[in-house]
Amino acid sequence: MTTQMSGMTVENYRWAQELVDARDPLGALKLIEPHLAAEQDNLSVQLLAAQAYFGSAQLRRAEATLRRVIDLDPRDAWALHALGRTLERASRADEAGPYLRLAAAMCPEPEYITAAWRHTPAPTQD
Repeated sequence: MTTQMSGMTVENYRWAQELVDARDPLGALKLIEPHLAAEQDNLSVQLLAAQAYFGSAQLRRAEATLRRVIDLDPRDAWALHALGRTLERASRADEAGPYLRLAAAMCPEPEYITAAWRHTPAPTQD
């Protein structure tokens, strides 16, 4: 039995997730992209697409998809961190800082804290 989300089958979603986990983001995107428009309000599909775009260094698409994920769930620390890293990789460090610091504050993982410190201004002496 094949279960449908809106346009993407659950089986294809799971397969795409396995491809992302196996570090084949381009393979995953072949399964995801035809359904992105129909699944624009599906947080899981948007998050999986964001992971695949980020993993394949498609920075503009990663940024747009991560912003959509954050619109759908502003509490997603991974999405905030990934957006900051995406902006950082696109040489937009000034824009990256607030996202990286917020992600580290929400989820104090070592990777998040290290990234936030890179964008935390040094204290000034008055």
